Amino acid sequence: MKKYFLFLLMLPFISKAQLTVEQIMRDAKWIGTSPSEIFWSYDSKAINFKWNPEKNINDSSYKYDLANNKIDKVSYINANLAEDISNGKYNAAKTKIAFIHNGDVYVISIASKAIVRITQTVAEESNAYFLANDAIVIYQSGNDTYAFNTVNGSTQQLTHFENGAKPDKHEEFSSQQKWLNDEALQTSSVIKERNDKHEARKKFLDSNKEEKPLRTIYIGNKNIQNIVVSPDERFVTYNLYEKNDDAKTTVVPNYVTRSGYTEEITGREKAGVPKGDFSLYVFDKLKDTVIKVVTDSIPFLKYTPEYLKYYPALAADSNNLTRKVYVQTILWNDDGSSCVADIFSVDNKDRWLMQLDAATGKLSLIDHQHDEAWIAGPGIAWLEPANIGWINNNTFYFQSEATGYAHLYEYNVNTHQHNAITSGNYEVQKALLSSDKKNFYLITNEESPAKQNIYRINVDGSGKVKITPFTGGYEVALSPDGKYLAYRYSYQTKPWELYLQEAKPNANALQLTNKAMSDSFQLYAWRDTKIFTFKARDGANVHARIYEPKPGTKNNAAVVFVHGAGYLQNEDYWWSYYFREMMFNNLLADKGYTVMDIDYRGSAGYGRDWRVGIYRYMGGKDLDDEVDAAHYLVQNFEIDSTRIGMYGGSYGGFMTLMALFTQPDVFKAGAALRPVTDWAHYDDGYTSAILNDPFTDSIAYARSSPINFANGLKNHLLICHGMVDVNVHFQDVVRLTQRLIELGKDNWEVAPYPVEDHGFVEPSSWTDEYKRILKLFDENLLSK
Repeated sequence: MKKYFLFLLMLPFISKAQLTVEQIMRDAKWIGTSPSEIFWSYDSKAINFKWNPEKNINDSSYKYDLANNKIDKVSYINANLAEDISNGKYNAAKTKIAFIHNGDVYVISIASKAIVRITQTVAEESNAYFLANDAIVIYQSGNDTYAFNTVNGSTQQLTHFENGAKPDKHEEFSSQQKWLNDEALQTSSVIKERNDKHEARKKFLDSNKEEKPLRTIYIGNKNIQNIVVSPDERFVTYNLYEKNDDAKTTVVPNYVTRSGYTEEITGREKAGVPKGDFSLYVFDKLKDTVIKVVTDSIPFLKYTPEYLKYYPALAADSNNLTRKVYVQTILWNDDGSSCVADIFSVDNKDRWLMQLDAATGKLSLIDHQHDEAWIAGPGIAWLEPANIGWINNNTFYFQSEATGYAHLYEYNVNTHQHNAITSGNYEVQKALLSSDKKNFYLITNEESPAKQNIYRINVDGSGKVKITPFTGGYEVALSPDGKYLAYRYSYQTKPWELYLQEAKPNANALQLTNKAMSDSFQLYAWRDTKIFTFKARDGANVHARIYEPKPGTKNNAAVVFVHGAGYLQNEDYWWSYYFREMMFNNLLADKGYTVMDIDYRGSAGYGRDWRVGIYRYMGGKDLDDEVDAAHYLVQNFEIDSTRIGMYGGSYGGFMTLMALFTQPDVFKAGAALRPVTDWAHYDDGYTSAILNDPFTDSIAYARSSPINFANGLKNHLLICHGMVDVNVHFQDVVRLTQRLIELGKDNWEVAPYPVEDHGFVEPSSWTDEYKRILKLFDENLLSK
C-alpha cells in the first residue's frame, strides 16, 4: 500500500518532468515492444509474429491462435518452420505447399498437415514451386533446375549449366598431334581399320540411346539469374549477367575489432560504375535448342535523353546507340499459354511489359512506361520489386504511374485491352490479390496523403469498399483462405500494434497486442501534431507539421528537421521511422523551440511529379522547400529569422550541408548526420536514376554535391558520422573535412562514431550525438 501511494505521489512529477536526451536515446525497449514480421499460418488458423514483451535482448516468435483467442510463445525451430512454409508456393488446387526449409525441399499437405521431405543434400536448394499439373515440384540446386515427380518419386535434372566456354572439337588436339594422327592412319592399314570400327560402334551407340543426354549449356564467365520453367516443362528461361571488368567496389575499414587489426568490409559500387550486360535466353527442351532473346527491336530503345541537350557532343554520339536493358521478371500464366517479360532500361527511364513467344524468342509490346526522369513509384520497381501477376489465364495485372500516380491496371492478352482497376489523385501503395483471385486488397492514401486505409475492390475495378476504420498507417497480411486481415496499425503518438479483422467493411477490429507503449513512455504527453500545407515559392502545397512550445515558454528560435531515406514520407499520421527524432523534437519544443518538419520535393506519397522534383538537382527544389518553411515560420510564428537551425540524417544530412553552404543567411546552425557530401561517391542504383551518370551529366553532380559549395560556410556546423557506415561511407566526411581545412573554415566540427553503421545501434552513440546537437542549438540559437 505504501509503495502504491508513493507511485501516485511521483506520477504528476514524472509526467511534468523535462525530457532529457539521456532518457529518450536509451535502448528503444524503454518505449515498449511492437509486433513485427507478421505472417499467417498456412491453414489460416494462426497469426505468427516477432515480439518482445519480456524485454529480452532480441525479439522472440509468437503466434495468435484464432480458435482459442490466445497468444503463445513459439520455439525457434517451430517458428522457422512456420515461416518457411508461409514463404512456400501453393499447388493449383491449394491443397499442398512446396517450400524450402534448412536448404532442402519439402511438401506439406494442408488437410493432413503431413510433411514430406523431397531432398536431403549438402547443397542449398531454393525456389521450390509446383507446375500446373500439381504432380511436379520444380526446385533449383546451385545453377541447375530439377523436377521431382510427386507420383512416382523420381527426380529429373532439367538444366545443366557449366561455367567456361564450350570445348571446340577442332581444337581437341594440337596441330602437331593432329598431323601425327593423320600420318598414322595413312601409314598403317591396321590402325585405320581399328579406328574405323571404333567410329562405327560409337555412331551405332549414339543412335540407339534410350534417352538423349541432357544438353550442357556453357555460360562462360557470366552469372546465371532468374531461372523459370514453363508450366509444361518445355521451356526454361534464364538471365545471364556479365559484370564489366572495369567495375570496382568500395572498401570500408573497420578500426575497432575483436582481432585488434583493422579489417576491411567489402562495400558497394559508386555512381557511374561501368554497367555490365544482361541477356535473356530460352532453352527449348523439346527441340534441344537455346535461343537468345533479341531485345534490339524493343520500341523506343534507341533514344536520346532530354538532358543531353546540354551536352551536344554526347547527344550526337548517342543518336544511334541502343540502350542496355534487363529482364526483371518472367511470368507464365497457369496453363502455360502466355508468358510476360517485365523489362527495364539500365538507365532507369523506361519499362516495357512484353509478351514472350518462348518457341521463337520473339517479343511483342503490351505496355510501355517512359519517364524522362526515372521509372519508379509504389509497385513499379526501382527500390522494391514490381507488383505484377496473373488474375487468370487471359489477364494479368501491374502498376503504373501513367496518370502521375501509382495505380493498378489489368491487360487481356487475347483482346489486347487495358483496363484501369483504380484511378484518381492518390497512390495505391500496396495491392494484394486474394487467393480466389476475385478481389484486390489495397492500401491507399486517397483520403489524404497523410492517411492510409485498406480497401477491397473487385478485379475488374468495381465494388470498391473501405475496410479499416482508423486514422494512421497500416501493414497488412491477408489470410490464405481470404477471410481475415491481420494488420499492424499505428498512429503518430502510438507505436505499432497487431489487429485482426474480418476482410469485409464495418467488421470489428480486434486488437491483439497491447505492449507498444510502456508506462514510462505514456507518462509524457507526446504532441499530437496536425499536418497542414503551406505554399512554396512556385505555388506547390508542401505538407508539414509543427511542434509548438507550450504557452509562455516560446523562445522565438526554431529548428527545421529534415527527414532522410531519399524516397520516404514523414508527414503522416502513423508511427514515424524517425521516432527518436520525434521525441527529440518534443524535447526541443519543451525548451521553447518551434520545430518544423516537412515532406520536401522528392518525398514519397505524393505521386510522380513530387517524386521527380529533385531530378538532376538534389539540393534544388527540395532545399527551396526547406527555405520556404523557414520563411513560413518567421511570417506566421514570430520566429527570429537570425535564430533558425536545421538537422537531419542521411539525405537530411546532405540537405543540412547544402543549407549551411548555400543559404547561410537563412540557417544559423546545422547538424549534418551521416551526410552525402559528393553524389559521385554514393551508390549507383540510387544516384544514377536521379542524377544520371557523372560522366554524362556533370552539371547535375556539380550543382548537387555539397563539397562543391563548402566555401559558403559561415555559420556553425556539426557533422556526425559512423565510421563503419556501408551506406554513406565515412570517406565522404573525410573528403569534406580536408576541403574545409584547405578553405580555412572555422565554426565546424566532426564527431566520428567508430563502431556505428549508417543506422546507429548503441544507445551511448545516440546519446552522445544528440547531446551535441542540443548543445549546438542552445549555444547558437538562444539569445545570449
